[in-house]
Amino acid sequence: MPKKIPMRRCVATGEQFPKKELLRIVRTPEGELKVDPTGKMNGHGAYIRKDESVIEVAKKNNALKKALATDIPEEFWEEVRNAMK
Repeated sequence: MPKKIPMRRCVATGEQFPKKELLRIVRTPEGELKVDPTGKMNGHGAYIRKDESVIEVAKKNNALKKALATDIPEEFWEEVRNAMK
């Protein structure tokens, strides 16, 4: 039996992708925002596709803000961009 690929939904586009193709953003229990490359960080996570254009979509429709129930500072988007490279 083939191994099941974990699928996650991109909060910006609503599409499902294998977990490996997405970037996990976490709101830690302390309320900090972090990019989670391991996918194992403690806290409330949301996934976005590793694609520059998706960042713009997420910013425009406040997808990450809604998913994590917290404001996303402008400098954090830079961190997200760098993590996608």
